[in-house]
Amino acid sequence: MWTDALSRRRFFASALGFPALAAAATPAKKPPFPATAKSVIFLFMHGGPSHIETFDPKPALNKLHGQLVPGSFGHVQLQFSKFNESPVLGSKRTFTKHGQSGMEISDVFPNLARHADKLAVVRSMNHDGFTHTAALNYLNNGWPRLGRPSMGSWIVYGLGSECDNLPAFVVMLEGGIKSGPVVYSSGFLPAEYQGTPLRNGPAPILYLKPPEGTTTAQQRAMLDELKWFNQQHREERLNAQSELDARMASYELAFRMQVAAPELADLSKESAATRALYGVDEKNTADFGGKCLMARRLVERGVRFVQLWSGNTTEGGDWDGHKQCDSNHVKMGGKTDKPIAGLLADLESRGLLDSTLVIWGGEFGRTPTSDGSMNGGGDSLGRDHNPYGFTIWMAGGGIKGGKVIGRTDEIGLRAVEDPVHVHDLHATILAMLGLDHTKLTYPFQGRDFRLTDVHGKTDLIVKLRS
Repeated sequence: MWTDALSRRRFFASALGFPALAAAATPAKKPPFPATAKSVIFLFMHGGPSHIETFDPKPALNKLHGQLVPGSFGHVQLQFSKFNESPVLGSKRTFTKHGQSGMEISDVFPNLARHADKLAVVRSMNHDGFTHTAALNYLNNGWPRLGRPSMGSWIVYGLGSECDNLPAFVVMLEGGIKSGPVVYSSGFLPAEYQGTPLRNGPAPILYLKPPEGTTTAQQRAMLDELKWFNQQHREERLNAQSELDARMASYELAFRMQVAAPELADLSKESAATRALYGVDEKNTADFGGKCLMARRLVERGVRFVQLWSGNTTEGGDWDGHKQCDSNHVKMGGKTDKPIAGLLADLESRGLLDSTLVIWGGEFGRTPTSDGSMNGGGDSLGRDHNPYGFTIWMAGGGIKGGKVIGRTDEIGLRAVEDPVHVHDLHATILAMLGLDHTKLTYPFQGRDFRLTDVHGKTDLIVKLRS
């Protein structure tokens, strides 16, 4: 009989060829309220994309370029620069009206601009986390500090998955995450609700392939024996029930995924036209294009929440615009614009856009001032963090596009019209999935917690649907 539980688990994990832990597929639950969306694809631009260079034109900045901010705009706390001592930085981007709506979108996104009438652009997002860690936690976990479950975990906890052979919550990363993997963790929710990282390529999940010479029957027998050991261990240690239940469920899921995952990752069956739509075979767009195509394939198979990350890599680039803000955005737009436009077009052509809520955004926006002096000028100039007014957009999932919601002031510093806090955004996303953010709770440390804490309004949903 095995005496070292850890060694026993390591042996079975290696013998079975399964990942150490993967978020288990949980049975689908009927939404308690009418829903317009069944799944979510969150396109996360890591580093804080500048709304001023993308979706929120501010011609006043070019008129004030090089001058100090007029005192009438007050003062805000920034991460690296002093707002009232930093010169205004104009934008080099060109904004053009697109679609029947006449929505203004910059030349960073020429392909996406053709889908302007699908987009609901919220220009009045805000929160008060001016560091990357706090802001990433706000956008993903609803709270600026560590320890809370991620939005994807809350959604799977509330709705489960319509797919029993793939994880319900999938994450596709590009580089590391400035605040760490807590942004897709299950926090104090049961471990089965955490996000599962997937990679591009023929082996999307590490260690999933069984060892050579191992038959399905042998795997099944080993898995049954492992389950028996874990059940005995759980009965002796009740405080470890969540982790052990998640581990057992993950092994069962991994067993089923050995067939499903290779089929999911096999993009060769996609038509040449579809691959071209996403830019899968083009060097600059291959990585994010592959992620976007995988996202479509995932929601097509019933996966509930898919999050794609772009940025925070040394070689691949970054949305973080402290320096070279303009050229960074041109570079990152070149990598993501075509894949995102392709995703929207493909979802629509397959009848999936109506049931899939697509969200684009980052952890915050960028300041109207230069992050430091204007010395050096030219391409070296950048912008500091700005959580007081920034942009996200949403499409699909019952949204009527071609609209701009909210407004920042003349220089893009603060949300001044129809402000939407992150708590309001989360409440709205849950509502579109048929969940009431005030009722989706979990007991922990003596009180009921929720994604929106004690905040959150759903006023935004009326504007999105009308």
